[in-house]
Amino acid sequence: MTSPRIFNTLLALLLLLAISQPASAAITLYDKEGTTFGVDGFFNTFYVTSSSDNEIIVNTDRDQARIKMGFLPNYIGFNFSKQLGDLKLGGRSSFWVSINDSDSSATATGIDVRQFYGTVDAAWGQVLIGKDFGLFNRSNIFLDEILLGYGNVSDTLGLVDGGGVSFGNIGSGYIYPLPTAQITYRTPDVSGFKLAIGLLDPAHTAGAGSEESMPRIESELTFNKKIGQGSLTAWTNFMYQKSKVDGGNSVKTSGVGYGLQGKIAGFGLTASGFTASGAGWLVGPADDSALAIPVANAGDEIDSDGYLVQGSYTYGPARLVASYGLSKVDYGTAFLGDLKDKTMTGAVFFAVNSALNLVAEYNVNEIKLNSGPKEKTNTIALGATLSF
Repeated sequence: MTSPRIFNTLLALLLLLAISQPASAAITLYDKEGTTFGVDGFFNTFYVTSSSDNEIIVNTDRDQARIKMGFLPNYIGFNFSKQLGDLKLGGRSSFWVSINDSDSSATATGIDVRQFYGTVDAAWGQVLIGKDFGLFNRSNIFLDEILLGYGNVSDTLGLVDGGGVSFGNIGSGYIYPLPTAQITYRTPDVSGFKLAIGLLDPAHTAGAGSEESMPRIESELTFNKKIGQGSLTAWTNFMYQKSKVDGGNSVKTSGVGYGLQGKIAGFGLTASGFTASGAGWLVGPADDSALAIPVANAGDEIDSDGYLVQGSYTYGPARLVASYGLSKVDYGTAFLGDLKDKTMTGAVFFAVNSALNLVAEYNVNEIKLNSGPKEKTNTIALGATLSF
């Protein structure tokens, strides 16, 4: 059975789509009279073999070997700070680079500016102005145990041969917090609690030419606490936006995310989830004219939800991870019916030193339509990551 391939424009928008946590180490290039300037970076490459059994797009069953980057792209970032009286001014710019240009053109390297923002810090908290990752599902993905691994790929989403990243657990456990222009306030730490509230540039979810009279609102409340030799992290996040066309469709986008992570004596457990309406299941609300993943059908918001459960154990330089994630989308009979996207991952991370890690991963991804057809992709990824 062949379904309409609605994902033809996906990679153009999602090039280099994975997300990063800040590098654990950085090089300070200047530190004088209250002014600092530094640089950090991340590099990774994997040898990947994928075997796909595809009923959604017929005649695409195949085995494919690639040399690719993983879920987290290669990047270089620059950081600035300056103390002026009671205010600390700062900023960050980061440039994310694909190494997979040889898949289509030898000189087509994609460079994506995901962060370009300034900050003002004081005793009352922080204000961020510029472009940064969103707040909805932010901690869901930042605290993913396979963030530095490979994750899921499929031909249905054009990821096996794509020039960008693999998807980690995007679409099978959480929605990606797309980097967006924003004005965000963060409170100081109060007994382990921190609150972030942001106004984000809205998306035209009701279609080309739609009207958004207010920005999208996103927020996240986090809690961090040391407990003896262990730690506990909990969070919840939220988003809301309304988009409309005069005399036509109106789409309300909303979502709630949540999660909990505990670590003690080398053991770790992470559980997170989300429920959303009018947000799709991959990258949240996006311009309908650019992204062929609908968030509404004839003005009726499409519902989606998902969860991710992970266990880990660290012994010496080795960390073992088992992960299961599932997302469900209720498109309704007018479009695709129900869609389920699940990913199962087993991974081993080995720290050669503080900067170099070796990674071995086995991943199974399955995308299934309620009408019957599905794609199942088995992937083995062997690679290394280097950070500074």
